[in-house]
Amino acid sequence: MSSSTDCGDRTPPAKRPRTATRCLQKDLLKWSAKDVQVFLNDHGLERVAAKMNEHGVTGLELATLSSQDMAQMEISDVDQLKVFQLREEDRRKAAVEGVKIFNDSVHGHIELHPLLVKIIDTPQFQRLRHIKQLGGTYYVYPGASNNRFEHSIGVAHLAGRLIDSLDQRQPELEITDEDKLCVRIAGLCHDLGHGPFSHLFDSLFIPTARPGCDWKHEKGSVEMLDYLINSNHLKKEFQRFGLEDKDLDFIKEMIVGPAESELCSQGPGDWPYCGRPVEKSFLYEIVANKKNGIDVDKWDYFARDCHHLGIRSNFDHLRFMAFARVIQIKERREICCRDKEVSNLYDMFYVRMTLHRRAYQHKTSNAIEHMIKDALYLADEFIKIPGTKGEKKSISGSIDDVEAFSKLNDSILSLIAMSDNPDLKPAQEMIKRIEKRQLYKYIGQTAPIDENKVKYSKSQGSQIVEDILAAGGNECKLLEPKDLLVDIVTFDYGSGKHNPIDKMKFYSKSDPDKPVSLKREHVSHMLPSLFSEQHVRLYCKKLDKKCFNVAWKCFQNWCQSKDYGVEDLNDDDDDGYPGSTPYTTPFGTPSSRQKNNSSEVPSPQSAPCLLPQMFLR
Repeated sequence: MSSSTDCGDRTPPAKRPRTATRCLQKDLLKWSAKDVQVFLNDHGLERVAAKMNEHGVTGLELATLSSQDMAQMEISDVDQLKVFQLREEDRRKAAVEGVKIFNDSVHGHIELHPLLVKIIDTPQFQRLRHIKQLGGTYYVYPGASNNRFEHSIGVAHLAGRLIDSLDQRQPELEITDEDKLCVRIAGLCHDLGHGPFSHLFDSLFIPTARPGCDWKHEKGSVEMLDYLINSNHLKKEFQRFGLEDKDLDFIKEMIVGPAESELCSQGPGDWPYCGRPVEKSFLYEIVANKKNGIDVDKWDYFARDCHHLGIRSNFDHLRFMAFARVIQIKERREICCRDKEVSNLYDMFYVRMTLHRRAYQHKTSNAIEHMIKDALYLADEFIKIPGTKGEKKSISGSIDDVEAFSKLNDSILSLIAMSDNPDLKPAQEMIKRIEKRQLYKYIGQTAPIDENKVKYSKSQGSQIVEDILAAGGNECKLLEPKDLLVDIVTFDYGSGKHNPIDKMKFYSKSDPDKPVSLKREHVSHMLPSLFSEQHVRLYCKKLDKKCFNVAWKCFQNWCQSKDYGVEDLNDDDDDGYPGSTPYTTPFGTPSSRQKNNSSEVPSPQSAPCLLPQMFLR
């Protein structure tokens, strides 16, 4: 049976040709001069197309042409405006089409601008997946496995939410799309310069391996950002979204802060920045607030670290955003908060102090971090990392070569452990001690309660060790200075001995444009009277029980000579937080002199509890 319709000789309809506009919309930066001409002709700009074709304007140049450039091509003001409109439409379309959705464990589903996605998809940023946010704390809290990668994405998200909320409530601030994008990028890139095990690298290892070197991870972040942009050819992507050199300066300034910024040598009055004028001073308080410490960086790591550590946080950053307002204070504009939210801010700083006490400065965590530092130091000169032009750098020398530094992460410890280089055997033995839990033994700690008593710097650790051994007499000859470690730990609310809330301005419901200060005594009489305290901890590196007991006796005698209280010896509990054991009566009081001889210690069970005043809220 034959078909009623014969399709064999039918010619298929010609396909509709795809226009250059449709094919090239997503590839503006890759267009040739011919592509640009076709695009402009399709939009009715034949005269402009001819002029630009004469000058060989490519897609990249089209995305960055200024009014002056087009005037030199004899393009009229009206046609210039049409070109700018087309370019803006392309930017907006690219921004919408390139948005990616991330499912974050803390903030839920978040949207990221396509330029941020371009930055994330680079080896320099992916390196952050392999750097623990909490360093050695992971060896104490099994849940503290979060990395700098997700923290950086979270900070970018919160930075965007805060600046968007300020723009919505106060359009008179004239916050531009470029401002918003720069703030997000600064949040995303603020931790690019962290080394292995985060703060362990720049606060412990570098001062040991390179005494006198003041390198900090903020400086490394700025250098890494430049390297990321150049090595991945992202300059044109920045230009596509309207970001110029001054915007890149602005991003770096938000990361490194005013004290260390060398990007601008001149400015109006005492304004230290060149990325943005003083009228937009509030933008510098979003990512890293150098004035009072209230910024989105802390908000993310408070929420994220509490989530992973299993510690409850009472601070609500979303509520702060809802009440944040920019107010003119003298020559500058600052982010202020509603007066009734002062308790929420005290909760924020109390969460900070609690996290330091229970996790970041945990006695066992600090012991492990010092052991990791010692392992890195023992291996430093024997590990060679290829850098610029193939030049080999040591671990500590990598901070001078950003290419070498970009190859460093927490895996350096595994690299040392697996090496067959006999010179690395001492470092490998230290790593084995960590894995077998043969840690530096915690002896005890003391915390001067009187704020007027002497405060120690970390550089005095070696001298304190000498003093402790001298206080022990002949029996302490069993120990050498290298057998002991003094760790000086400071707990505060982020502003040293000062109350950070004193640096914050508030506003009332009745007068939202008038900044006011709120004193501690006007908020509550139950707030702490001191905002900083220092603990001096002693560890014994030897595992011998006799050495441990001798070190304990030396520490007792030293505390007695200084009239310090001393924590009861209790190293069985790796959890909780240091300082949970009651402090004994200070040795120097009249009652202790009458009841105790020089070698006896008051019983902690019978002594009154002298908790530091920072606990008294």
